[in-house]
Amino acid sequence: MSYADLLRGPHVIRLLLGTLVGRLPSAMAAVAVPLALRQAGASYGFVGVAVGAFAVASAVGGPLLGRLVDRVGQPRVLLPTALVAAVGFAVVAVAPGSTAAVLGGVVLAGAATPPLEPCLRALWPDIVAPGKLESAYALDSASQELVFVGGPLVVAAGVAVASPTAALWAGALLGVAGVLVVATAPPARAWKAPARPADWLGPLRNRGFVVLITGLTGVGVAIGTLNVLVVSYAEGHRLPGGAPTLLALNALGALTGGLAYGAVRRWRVAPPRRTLLMMLGLTAGYGLLCLLPAPPYMACLMLFTGLFLAPVLTVVFVLVGELAPAGTVTEAFAWLVTLMTAGVALGSAVTGTVLEEAGATWAATCGVLGLAVGTLVILAGQAQLVPAAREEAGAAPARAAA
Repeated sequence: MSYADLLRGPHVIRLLLGTLVGRLPSAMAAVAVPLALRQAGASYGFVGVAVGAFAVASAVGGPLLGRLVDRVGQPRVLLPTALVAAVGFAVVAVAPGSTAAVLGGVVLAGAATPPLEPCLRALWPDIVAPGKLESAYALDSASQELVFVGGPLVVAAGVAVASPTAALWAGALLGVAGVLVVATAPPARAWKAPARPADWLGPLRNRGFVVLITGLTGVGVAIGTLNVLVVSYAEGHRLPGGAPTLLALNALGALTGGLAYGAVRRWRVAPPRRTLLMMLGLTAGYGLLCLLPAPPYMACLMLFTGLFLAPVLTVVFVLVGELAPAGTVTEAFAWLVTLMTAGVALGSAVTGTVLEEAGATWAATCGVLGLAVGTLVILAGQAQLVPAAREEAGAAPARAAA
């Protein structure tokens, strides 16, 4: 199976591109909101509060919206939330100097962030053949790096042409446009989750799923550490492009790793063990970051640290789809996004504090520790990561990637 074959499948390009465009506002907000607030004279303290409020609102709203999708379908959730989120960004753009308006706007935009990632991952089993599913997840996890690169570039273009508030308006429009592409696609309109038991825990009642998302929180911590660490590193070294260059190299590594992983025709290692191996590779890469080498070697390390990220996410997507109880798959993927986001926030906060108090080397260990704890959780819960149905069948074969 080639990626060209996968992309030629019905609705694949439409859903993938629509999701990427619809997710740009979240990546843009991290840059556009601070720029708009600073232009309006806000303090850095308030900027931090506003960005944090957006992240917290997104993390809280994600699982709730995912559960709603499982109950009423994708278009009925995606379209209203896209409009509400756009209103939130518009409020910030209209009144960046008003504390109440900004906080209300970012909370609205964050809480109503359309759950495009969970929706796409719930759709993959319906739009690709079973043998191509893992390759589809690999393409999904690799392509999301384009969001983190493209979002800031769109903001930069908006600022260059007009102003930071123009970038917020652009984000609002892009969010609605992306959601319209996805929500009006036949697979999204036809998708319906199986009936779910009357259990408020949803996917959290599955122990293996809880093990999985807990372990992935450590990956989020590592990403948060890296985001802060590269800024400090770039300030102390002559590096073309500074921190953005390092993050772009990391994204390139993740894109390469994800595509290489999905190109493997068949994995002989079962998904639970594969998750552990990929986590170990990711931990090794972040361990080397503690050396803080000269820029040429640091650039290579950025590629290496990214190399295992998309494969980790890909195999986790496979396990989430297998472990989530019937009728909870969208909510399950939303919980994964939420726990990763919480890990990123925790990693950024802790790393910033350690960086000021103890220096860059100790700050770099925050990411390693997060990954080490996450890896230990995955190791301890290996037995829980085998779906019950496959356990009863007496085997846990790896899902083939065509």
